[in-house]
Amino acid sequence: MRNILFILYGIVIFSFSGCKYQNKNTKVPLAVSKIEGKQLSIEKSLTEDEEIKTFVAPYKDRIKDEMNKVLSYTPNTLSKFNGEYNTAIGNMMADALLEITNPVFHQRTGKNIDAVLLNHGGIRSSINRGDITTKTAYNIMPFENEAVVIELKGTQVLKMFEYLSKSEVAHPVAGMQLTLTEDNQIKTGRIQGKKVDLNKSYFIVTNDYLMDGGDHMNFFAIRESETYLDYKLRNVFIDYFKKHDTINPVRDERFIKQ
Repeated sequence: MRNILFILYGIVIFSFSGCKYQNKNTKVPLAVSKIEGKQLSIEKSLTEDEEIKTFVAPYKDRIKDEMNKVLSYTPNTLSKFNGEYNTAIGNMMADALLEITNPVFHQRTGKNIDAVLLNHGGIRSSINRGDITTKTAYNIMPFENEAVVIELKGTQVLKMFEYLSKSEVAHPVAGMQLTLTEDNQIKTGRIQGKKVDLNKSYFIVTNDYLMDGGDHMNFFAIRESETYLDYKLRNVFIDYFKKHDTINPVRDERFIKQ
């Protein structure tokens, strides 16, 4: 620990000595006058600091135990590359988001979520056949994104469908069905089994990154409202895995090309 204090002390001294001040009374920094550095090689002769190692050990063991806790089981390996327009893992993630967050949204607003949209690129790992652990949830969703419900008019929902038809990627969806023709034109697009009413508002659950235009989902920008659920997507999946002892999603007809 003493070594770390010396390093921090050196950084503070360097920070003050590396700046010139325009006025000694106001202490307004003018510019960094000089920066020096040298390369320090890491060699095998370097040894661990036993004091730090001992201090960290119980926290490391606790995190390891928590990450390896078995939550569920899957009989099949799930990959986001196993499907052109919808994948088993994407369907599972979208279904999990709808199932877990809708009761929260309903309790707060008295309304229900109509559909789910996530992004294909947000699936950061496959799920291997066998035990599903807490670490599995961190692998597929390592980011700190949280669930948010967006209220869209029917006109914007149609723009969402247009986005999906042009992306040609298996973005995870639930609560909607989109069928494309051979030339990627929208043949049918439905929310909760019904045609989109242009004058109606629909509640779409997604994440805050996509709400802000991530993955070019700019249709979310023109919205009636947004409701943060204070629920990170990773925690949604953890709770979903805890709720279901076996995870065995399949590809279906929710987003297809005929």
